Amino acid sequence: MTIPTPSLDTLRNTLPEDLKDIRLNLGAVLTGENLQPAQATGVALAAARFVRCGPLADALEADLRTALGDAATPVISDAVAAAGLMAMNTVYYRFRHMLGKESYEARSPRLRMSRMAQPATSKLDFELMSLGCAALAGCELCIRNHEASLLHLGASEDACHDAVRIAAVVNATACGLS
Repeated sequence: MTIPTPSLDTLRNTLPEDLKDIRLNLGAVLTGENLQPAQATGVALAAARFVRCGPLADALEADLRTALGDAATPVISDAVAAAGLMAMNTVYYRFRHMLGKESYEARSPRLRMSRMAQPATSKLDFELMSLGCAALAGCELCIRNHEASLLHLGASEDACHDAVRIAAVVNATACGLS
């Protein structure tokens, strides 16, 4: 089962022939075997917001609302929250990781991120969205932590792999639309 994506399909079809692979990948990654349809589309929406691609985010959100009605609200809310928090966290934690100084590691981040502990959907769904954003940012520490959290929550490595594949294709689509 998948979520019907008429808005996304319309947008996807505007990609030029040179990006045929991206067009085909965008349709394929959202129909994976390892994520529920709302999880896959939620990861895609978080990634689209993370890379600041308004038209893509708008299409994904419209399709979620059409397919899920009121049940789309928590998915959309968590995608927005995950993208925003990961925009902050990936910069901060990548900085600390790249410097590798104990003096920075000892400092408290003093950054509020309680939404990660209390998502609107589930901890697992929020972590999938966060992993996709972490991969887009290339933050090794965030990638490792979110993948470990997902495995602890019972997600498979295949599910983690799918989330990152979705984020990668969303990033390529955003590039093609710009």
